[in-house]
Amino acid sequence: MARDLEKYLRPEVKETPFCPGCGHGILMGLLLRAVDGLGLDMMKVLFVSGIGCAAWIPSPNFKADTLHTLHGRAIPFATGAKAFNPELNVIIVSGDGDLVSIGGNHLIHAARRNTDITVICANNMIYGMTGGQLACTTPIGAMSSTYPDGSPYQAFDLVKLVSAAGARYVARFAVTQPLSLIGALKRAISLKGFTFVEVLSPCPTQFGRRNRYGSPEKMIEMLRDQCVTREEARGMKPEELEGKMVTGVFVDGGC
Repeated sequence: MARDLEKYLRPEVKETPFCPGCGHGILMGLLLRAVDGLGLDMMKVLFVSGIGCAAWIPSPNFKADTLHTLHGRAIPFATGAKAFNPELNVIIVSGDGDLVSIGGNHLIHAARRNTDITVICANNMIYGMTGGQLACTTPIGAMSSTYPDGSPYQAFDLVKLVSAAGARYVARFAVTQPLSLIGALKRAISLKGFTFVEVLSPCPTQFGRRNRYGSPEKMIEMLRDQCVTREEARGMKPEELEGKMVTGVFVDGGC
C-alpha cells in the first residue's frame, strides 16, 4: 500500500491476507484512492462485508467502523445500519459468492427498494476462500473444484441483473482499468440510492491454476485481453464479442 494511504489503515495490521497475484489488494488501494479523492470523513463511513476473500478488504484493514458479518448477509446488516443512522455512508465490499450466490436475494431486493447503500462486488468468478467451488459467476466451460470438466451453466451477468432490479448506478470495471474504476467508485459512493460497482479481480490460486493460467501475470493478461469498453463493443460483431467482458458505466441515475 502506498505511503500516502496509510492514514486510512489500522496501524496494527501489518500483513496482507491475500494470495500472491490476487486482485483484491489492488481493489483495496483503488477504493482508498476513491475515498481520499472524495475527502470522506472515515468517522462517518461504515464498511460492511460478508465472508470470503474480498471481505478481508475493509476488515480488518480500514481505520473506520467495519462490520464483518455472516456469509451472504452483508446487505441486510448494512440496510439495518443505514436505517438506524441515515447519516452514515454505508459501503459494502464483498465477493461474488457472498453477494450474489448466497446473498443474491438480498442484492436484488435492495436494488429494487433503492436502499441508500453502495455495493462493491469483487468478482473473481469462483469461490476462492473455501476451495474453488463453482460460483454463479463462473464462465461456462471454466473449471472449478466441483466441476473439473468445466461449468455447464451460463454465468450471471451482474450488471444486467442489478440494472433490471432498479439500481440507481451500475458500473463494471477490472482492476486492470484503475483510473476508470476509481471514477466509478467515487461516483457510486457520492450518489444517493442503491449503487453497484462490479470489479473484475483475478484469482490465480483457485481460478487460475484450474484454468491453465500459469502465473498471476497470465491472469492479468487475460483480463486485459477480454475486457472491452462499451464504446469498443458497439463497433464489434456478435461473434467478436464472444468471451469478452464489456466494461463501463451501464446506469447513471444522476443527482
